[in-house]
Amino acid sequence: MQQENMRSLPDLRAGRESPYWRKALRPLARNRLVLAGTLLAVLMVMIAVFADILAPFDPLAMNSTHTLEAPSIRYLFGTDRYGRDILSRAIYGSRISLWVGIASISISMTLGTTLGLISGFFGGWTDNTISRIMDVAFSFPGLLLAIAIAAVLGPSLNNAVLAIAVVYTPPFSRIVRGSVLAERDKEYVDAARLIGARAWRIMGRHVLPNVVSPIIVQGSVGLSLAILTESYLSYLGLGTQPPHPSWGTMLSEGRTFLETAPWISIFPGLAIVLTVLAFNLLGDGLRDVLDPKMRSA
Repeated sequence: MQQENMRSLPDLRAGRESPYWRKALRPLARNRLVLAGTLLAVLMVMIAVFADILAPFDPLAMNSTHTLEAPSIRYLFGTDRYGRDILSRAIYGSRISLWVGIASISISMTLGTTLGLISGFFGGWTDNTISRIMDVAFSFPGLLLAIAIAAVLGPSLNNAVLAIAVVYTPPFSRIVRGSVLAERDKEYVDAARLIGARAWRIMGRHVLPNVVSPIIVQGSVGLSLAILTESYLSYLGLGTQPPHPSWGTMLSEGRTFLETAPWISIFPGLAIVLTVLAFNLLGDGLRDVLDPKMRSA
């Protein structure tokens, strides 16, 4: 009798809806390219974090008896003209490249989001002033602007971070401004004004959470571009300075040995390609999850 009553009860679990995050991540699991990019991005981050453990040799240690050795069991990626292990230098180079990318994009995201919020929310002359400054920055090719800023400030890793941050601030500002323009006239903003909330509180507590999705997507894509820009600057001698390992610096050091020892440039070049591809695929996946238009499509 008790079993019959249990059977007659409705199955509450059958009608329970899946959590939002599970629904959102389901398209990512089905997209193999996005899943591969996400796993590759996580792998690159783990390599950078555990570089001290993974690197088989000291990246700065020179060995005159093993100069320009081809890839072998001992030196999987070969050695350079100073006998330094290419694998170890590539592993430590991931730490520098990712640090520069994360630091520069964090600065540009903060500045761009702040300027975009102010520009879109207040409008008027404030919007015109900020927008014209961003237009001037957009008128220069990003790479040339980064080279010019780094050259003026002087070659160093911190100056490269600052140059990259300046270059990628305008995209964040423009994206946030457009999103704020669509949000500032909605009912919840008017309600916050009616109860006496200040403008800065409305922007921070009400408007910003509703425009954070495009910021996250732009951040993931901008991270790959920042890593690529850092490689350009280091290749030109304006970023990481020798003997510290950087993928761009390694490419620069290996360009004179492309015919005799191509592995010096091949492996750091592959590292750049894989890292940029990983974060681009991750950005595409985040766009599918966070953009309502993409979800409805």
